[in-house]
Amino acid sequence: MICRMTFHLPAAVIVAVFAAAPARAADHAECSHLVMLKLPDVKVTEATAVAATPSGGIQVPHCRVNGIVGSEIHFTLLLPDDWNRKFMMGGGGGFVGGIQNQAAVSVNAGYATVGTDTGHTGGITDAKWALGHPERQVNFGFLAVHRTAEVAKALVRSYYGANETRSYFSGCSNGGRQGLMEAQRYPDDFDGVVSGAPAYDFTGVGAQFIKDIQAAFPDPRTLAPVLTPDVLKSVEAQIVAKCDALDGVNDGLIEDPRACKVDVASLTGLTDAQRNALKTIYSETRNKDGVIYPAQPVGGEGETAGWPAWITGGAAGAPGLGGPSARFAFGTELFKYFIYDDAAWDYSKYEFSNFRKDAAKTATILNATNPDLDAFKTKNHKLILWHGWSDPALTALGSIRYYEQVQARDAKSGDYFRMFMMPGVLHCAGGPGPDTADWTAAIDDWVENGKAPDRIVASKVASGAVTRTRPLCAYPQKAVYKGSGSVDEAESFVCK
Repeated sequence: MICRMTFHLPAAVIVAVFAAAPARAADHAECSHLVMLKLPDVKVTEATAVAATPSGGIQVPHCRVNGIVGSEIHFTLLLPDDWNRKFMMGGGGGFVGGIQNQAAVSVNAGYATVGTDTGHTGGITDAKWALGHPERQVNFGFLAVHRTAEVAKALVRSYYGANETRSYFSGCSNGGRQGLMEAQRYPDDFDGVVSGAPAYDFTGVGAQFIKDIQAAFPDPRTLAPVLTPDVLKSVEAQIVAKCDALDGVNDGLIEDPRACKVDVASLTGLTDAQRNALKTIYSETRNKDGVIYPAQPVGGEGETAGWPAWITGGAAGAPGLGGPSARFAFGTELFKYFIYDDAAWDYSKYEFSNFRKDAAKTATILNATNPDLDAFKTKNHKLILWHGWSDPALTALGSIRYYEQVQARDAKSGDYFRMFMMPGVLHCAGGPGPDTADWTAAIDDWVENGKAPDRIVASKVASGAVTRTRPLCAYPQKAVYKGSGSVDEAESFVCK
């Protein structure tokens, strides 16, 4: 069954031993011996002890384990010598295509942590692997994360001779979608989930991408961009000048872009074609049945890693491999290899009247849109969702829509679900806003100590130094300037 496949492990490998103190170097098995461990439908291909390194992402001594679940789901598990008795799984971005662990550095804090390729190989914007492979589609959609989590926990328990006391998931973008999928489909897997900028309505996102690339690249023969980076820098400057002070402080950030009412016709330096393209990109994605996906708020237009990289093209080093922008690459690959199974599908000719029917099968596999979190709630598990207001990849209004759907269904959802919006932050990171927050500490404190997060301080770091801090407030609250103090210090703001 696709919806609720569960991977069971024999009781012999689930060691129910609980110790009062964290596991130390002498408290675990020999790393290399993990290759001899026999698990059903699992092969451990490599287990290597790795020494501490003074710098870089992974700094602590650990056991690195590589393996395969089933025939194609590859994973890498990091087991620190000094274990904090907790497990963390990291998500993967885009179409994944290689082993990714967006929470890998949690090993430095003592977490055992794992990542997976979700059952296929390829570029991050490449979906050709999905053509004619329904098993790969299901693995990518939801099953690979679940199976990898169960296998990784079994390896953790065997290696340390003790169960983990807590288990967490953290990811952004597609990784954020994976986190919501876990909370919805497999509520037993994780005590706490951190979902950043989630592509939770994958097919709705795909529709928005196609609408926008039709506006940005109307000629499929040349793919000439209508909106250039220089024009977009001017657009962003005009918007910031108009709306920066609406939140009570001039700091280069728009606290809530929904308060910024911009008439595109009033923007200077644009041709009629450019104005029309802007209007389309800012608008909701709709068809005769109503709204398919929410609108794109203002923000990030002139950032190199903003609109030029993700939407309109023309950015050097843009992540949109396989197309002039990332939305182009992701949108066309999704429609070609998931929705239509047709490598020759032409984005420029698509009209959205039958979108729901066209995408129905794919939606059942990829979309994590179910607002029913009752099973997750019943287990006293916790969920944090965060999103950058200037995200050029995935509109922040999509996350707000999901949050409001959950809240509408359960007025007490704040007991287990909190959301935080990040002004001036691009996709998962970047932009002028403070984009670094300790989400791991926040979810762990909530799960371990019952301390629901109301205010989390985010930082902006440049050249290794913190240049700005700002409180992130549990939605719908916002950070409000007190009227005195530095606008670059969190202490100058309160949540209201």
